[in-house]
Amino acid sequence: MNQDYIKPDTWSLIEEGFNADKVKSSESLFSIGNGAMGQRANFEEQYTGDTFQGSYIAGVYYPDKTRVGWWKNGYPEYFAKVLNAPNWIGINVVINDEKLDLFTCKKVSKFRRELNMKEGWLSRSFEAVLQNGVKIKVDAKRFLSLEIDALGAIEYQVTPLNSDAKITYKPYLDAGITNEDTNWDDQFWDILNLTQHKKQSYIEARTMKTHFYTCTFMESRLFLNDAVIEIEGAYQQTKDLISCTYQQEINKKDTFTIHKFGGYVVDRNHKKEELVTAAKDILDQALNVGFKALLEMQKESWAQIWKMSDITIEGDVKAQQGIRFNIFQLNQTYLGTDASLNIGPKGFTGEKYGGSTYWDTEAYCIPFYMATKNQSVARTLLEYRYNHLGKAIENAEKLGFKNGAALYPMVTMNGEECHNEWEITFEEIHRNGAIAFAIFNYHRFTDDYAYIPEKGLEVLIGIARFWQQRATFSSDKNKFMILGVTGPNEYENNINNNWYTNYIAKWCINYALENIDLVQVDHISDYLRIKEKTNFTDNELKDWKKVADNMYFPYSEKHNIFLQQDGFLDKELITVKNLDESQRPINQKWSWDRILRSPYIKQADTLQGFYMFESDFSTEELERHFDFYEPFTVHESSLSPCVHSIQAAKLNRMEQAYQFYLRTSRLDLDDYNHEVEEGLHITSMAGTWMSIVEGFGGMRIVNNALSFSPKIPKEWKSYSFKVNFRHQMITINVTQKGAYFELDGKQDIRILVDGELVTVSPNKLLTV
Repeated sequence: MNQDYIKPDTWSLIEEGFNADKVKSSESLFSIGNGAMGQRANFEEQYTGDTFQGSYIAGVYYPDKTRVGWWKNGYPEYFAKVLNAPNWIGINVVINDEKLDLFTCKKVSKFRRELNMKEGWLSRSFEAVLQNGVKIKVDAKRFLSLEIDALGAIEYQVTPLNSDAKITYKPYLDAGITNEDTNWDDQFWDILNLTQHKKQSYIEARTMKTHFYTCTFMESRLFLNDAVIEIEGAYQQTKDLISCTYQQEINKKDTFTIHKFGGYVVDRNHKKEELVTAAKDILDQALNVGFKALLEMQKESWAQIWKMSDITIEGDVKAQQGIRFNIFQLNQTYLGTDASLNIGPKGFTGEKYGGSTYWDTEAYCIPFYMATKNQSVARTLLEYRYNHLGKAIENAEKLGFKNGAALYPMVTMNGEECHNEWEITFEEIHRNGAIAFAIFNYHRFTDDYAYIPEKGLEVLIGIARFWQQRATFSSDKNKFMILGVTGPNEYENNINNNWYTNYIAKWCINYALENIDLVQVDHISDYLRIKEKTNFTDNELKDWKKVADNMYFPYSEKHNIFLQQDGFLDKELITVKNLDESQRPINQKWSWDRILRSPYIKQADTLQGFYMFESDFSTEELERHFDFYEPFTVHESSLSPCVHSIQAAKLNRMEQAYQFYLRTSRLDLDDYNHEVEEGLHITSMAGTWMSIVEGFGGMRIVNNALSFSPKIPKEWKSYSFKVNFRHQMITINVTQKGAYFELDGKQDIRILVDGELVTVSPNKLLTV
């Protein structure tokens, strides 16, 4: 793990000392984004060591043809790939005719990299001795603007330390980029045009197959000791690269600086024939405002985000750094400004998992965005699925379902299923339940019922139809079964009657029926519109009800628990603590056959159901199931520790809850799964937020009221968080002595604290 590699700091990630073995890990950890684009923390200058080049544009993807050994009916035609976009950050640096390359320098000292999360920028500084003996100092800073989300800015400074030097800057745009993750080594980009006008450069390119049109652009400004200087640039072009060379003799201890502005405009936001014009307007604006003023705007934008979303922890720097890192990356990935976008598991930090969205969004991310932003952001995420309802119905039809049954994809960019593992594509159908649960969760928290008659009910009907058709009646048990599935525990495939899947199927049907009745009474015009559009009948609703009322749930009388699936007790039940540590993680050490036969659970499965439907079960039932299943859980999914942290806190097992919190909050910072160089685990970061707010803070909605059961780990002096609840901001501060509530709003709000109803008034501190 990377425990001694990232320095503890409350507001920054800091790396000190250059280590070539850590370059790819740092490229992930220090990634930056602004919701519209993002990039790994690649060096601006040339680096010939091991590196993972990555720049990404939100919503731009390629349908990489599925590659399997044995084609199955209904199989997805392609696996969507988040595309490695043309690189705009590059600046080759030449000192006395020798390229700067940290991999080949004689010596690198005083290396320091910082990701400032409070203000939203990335910096790097070092001193280096090149092979030609020249010693230089480099200071670089860059950010992706939140205010102008097509724009990025770089300040790169070189100071010769031991002699005068001829310094050459060669900023460039490079469209000759390939993905590390590709099935067939396809070319993903078609380069259309390279142009240069005055000091501005543009590369127009189009994605193959999907035909997204993009324009990558750049312009630079030069300074000597903070004074603007004019140097005539020499432009060069190849078929996929455009560069400009600026050369200057620099005295020892003087500083030569380049400000480079660049980024992307896309035909998702502009007419394709106007992309260069749009890019020119952005560059003109950037040059007019300047790097320093843009940076001040960036700081203010991030200040507004932190004002609503910050969580403070006193007395535990690593815990504080962890939660802020998670909140920061979530906001870099998705800001809710574009309804066609969603939250990818790797965000803008890598290519693994390819597609734009999984069920992670509904199960984990929506609570974070509901509580830390205006509720319209969460509504936008729900609308994303509504807009894909037609595709979900098509996906179900491909698998033999009919009459408007909807199966939402496991992975998607545009509503089509594009996951290339059959056991996930065909079997991990519980994802449908998360879509429905998100609608319930949104209404429960925001009290915005209007979404359901407007859009949500159509989704619920499609999902209920799927579950009714997917269930199989067993004459032997006189119950409905759901056969051949994969539950949240992906270490078991093609099993029967996964308890979580069966439970959420029953719940979805009942929730759809409940809302059909409510909409019929209170929103008759919407009811009539939806009934005509979906053509449901009373007999059909009775068939749904029959399935829900007679769903089978495997149960062990011996252990007094629901079984994760049929036959779980037939496994060799050796707990994780008795598993040889050298065999961990099992997903990297064992064959898939051995994993499938083992009792080991990748992430919360039965316990996922107890988390989502907590009010359906007693604390004693939760305790029995937690005590049985957690000892078999290897937590090799990033989504696992947060759920267990919340439940351990519910059970007053604070040390266990705290350890799970550290694992979820520092999963990437400490590289628990030995894979951070591939990218970060963005969607699970919302679970880290949940582990504090719902775990230690005990936040729930009970009887339409906000409820808290505050607890605090012994390692912390205090912690605080904010919740934007129905347009009023509540601040909760918990110390070892008590809990304090403060309301920034216009009217009193009644909340529950440890089951007792209390009133919080605007601008008055309530002590409990």
